[in-house]
Amino acid sequence: MLACRVTPTPAPHQKNNAVHADALPPSGVRPRTASEVRLGLVTMRPELFARALRMTRSATLAEDVVQDAVERAIRFESSYETGTNLRAWLNQILFSVFISRCRRSRRERNALDALTADPCAWINPEYETPTMKSLSCGLRRALDRLPAAYRSAVVLVDVEEVTYKDAALRLGVPPGTVMSRLHRGRRMLAEMLGGTSDLNLAAA
Repeated sequence: MLACRVTPTPAPHQKNNAVHADALPPSGVRPRTASEVRLGLVTMRPELFARALRMTRSATLAEDVVQDAVERAIRFESSYETGTNLRAWLNQILFSVFISRCRRSRRERNALDALTADPCAWINPEYETPTMKSLSCGLRRALDRLPAAYRSAVVLVDVEEVTYKDAALRLGVPPGTVMSRLHRGRRMLAEMLGGTSDLNLAAA
């Protein structure tokens, strides 16, 4: 007669323990606070509006930029690292939204075409292109204060919309260097447009 081998079935509490153990985050990983970004958006919205107003020179446009920035921040809140500089993160989103709106504007699009032949026209104070005239004074001053390497990266990627690879070929540097310069340039612009003074750009 064949003997039947019965495999013991874990008790219900053992099953639950196994599930909970698998669901635990890895050791040392700090759980993310889902409400941190949303809370920051509420407390910093007046500050974001003031910055947008300096860039757009229009209360209506500033409100639109802030609203788009809020929606984008909520959509990508999982990419924010809890405990880091939320203000700087939101400033970069705000500036990115502003640049995107400039691209969509027909007036800006026509003006940006003038930069195709000479990307440095943006940063040459003696070269008054339609683009420079259409930008707010605050943004122009901020661009003038950027180190040349960072300005070039911002112009090529954010204005001309070229790829990192093409920008690297034009500038004669690796794509990783372009990405690093672009990140720093955007951060500096966000800080300057946010009213930060005494920013030591040369040391950045």
